[in-house]
Amino acid sequence: MRLYALFCEVLARQAYYAAAFSPHVVDIDLIDKGLHNEPERLRAHLKERLATADQQGYDAILIGFGLCSNSTVGLCAARTPMVIPRAHDCITLFLGSKERYGEQFRENPGTYWYAPDYIERGGSESGQVALGAGDDSRIDEVYAEYVLKYGQDNADYLMEVMGAWQQHYNRAAYIEPIEMKMPDHRPMVRETAARRGWRFEELDGSILIVRDLVEGRWDDERFATIAPNHMVVATNDERIVGSTPCTEVTGNGAT
Repeated sequence: MRLYALFCEVLARQAYYAAAFSPHVVDIDLIDKGLHNEPERLRAHLKERLATADQQGYDAILIGFGLCSNSTVGLCAARTPMVIPRAHDCITLFLGSKERYGEQFRENPGTYWYAPDYIERGGSESGQVALGAGDDSRIDEVYAEYVLKYGQDNADYLMEVMGAWQQHYNRAAYIEPIEMKMPDHRPMVRETAARRGWRFEELDGSILIVRDLVEGRWDDERFATIAPNHMVVATNDERIVGSTPCTEVTGNGAT
């Protein structure tokens, strides 16, 4: 098969590594991770890339994202089937299964997630991958504003004084896939955790979902296959992702 794979750049290393061993021809396209902060803009970028790929005669379009704040909801291709993991966000892809993600979230809801790819690709000093308990995105907005206005050291001090970090988070979890060697960013994460009074834990990750996505093993338990002229929807149940006919198909997908 000839596959077009659209990945968030936080999964770049895993995607290229897995594609190198895929029996299929895989063309990888990366999306700037910063767009996650603006779901509507991210969706617009994804639709634009999909519209182009849909004209290229691929056997399938692979969406290397989860729902990601519903950024992938509404994506539609007129001619080409799409395949998307059943995942809320990229943490599932880093951990290797939605079951592990669910287990981690239930047992450690106040977790700040770290991964080598995210840290090295122009991220903030925090290397944040996802929010923990409460899903309080305003914490990150305030921190970003303080960094811009007062510099990073002063921003860290202000946030610690305000108690914002302590209130919502108590664990820094560093994920590294067991199948491949990654750059070691543990010292930075350990230092950040110590400074904020969090416990530091290392978790084995897995490229299993990414690997099976680019190798064409799309079982219904882990992946939703979206037929042409159908769009991605959030199912709000254990399936996470499903599909429904596109209300209208234009050059940019569903509207």
